[in-house]
Amino acid sequence: MKLHNYFRSSASFRVRIALELKGLAYEYLPVHLVKGEHKQQEYAAVSPSMLVPTLVTDDGEPLGQSLAIIEYLDETHPQPPLLPSDPLERARVRALAQLIACEIHPLNNLRVLKYLVRDLKVDEEAKTTWYRHWVREGLLAFERELARLPRGTYTYGDAPTLADCCLVPQIFNGQRFNADFSGLDRTMAAFDACMRHPAFQKAQPSSCPDNEA
Repeated sequence: MKLHNYFRSSASFRVRIALELKGLAYEYLPVHLVKGEHKQQEYAAVSPSMLVPTLVTDDGEPLGQSLAIIEYLDETHPQPPLLPSDPLERARVRALAQLIACEIHPLNNLRVLKYLVRDLKVDEEAKTTWYRHWVREGLLAFERELARLPRGTYTYGDAPTLADCCLVPQIFNGQRFNADFSGLDRTMAAFDACMRHPAFQKAQPSSCPDNEA
């Protein structure tokens, strides 16, 4: 398999975590978002949406969108599972994952932040305030959802799920912008537990071959 991705992309990070949790070998193909490599013709031939990540299967089939990729990996390589077998618990894990992937990330990804600065003429301080606001709002919702789950539903990294694959990259990005994590006790406990797992360490940005200072 081949993974077209960018070390600092949280969506790419999600897929790297899943690959590491599954113990799957893959070829790391960097696509530099800041330099605009995702918009070049060569990459557009792989990903018409010109987004990262793109996973190219062993059969040469390209797959986009991180959650779809992770579920494909879970279906084709079932162990260890990233989604529970029980339908209700599976829906709960998907809901937690989507709180991050669909509610926080779209407002704060690189192209949105660039648009705020380049087209709307928002200054850096206002851009950072925007970023921090939506990270905190989203993670507060995540925390409230964790608080209402039945005991034992969320295992705090002991058996990582799709939700953990989404949570850890979001915390990493929030840390870069000095987001406020106060009062997120359950959320940060899950993050800390995940970061004790070797797969999360291997997938993190500083372990990537295209990591930059």
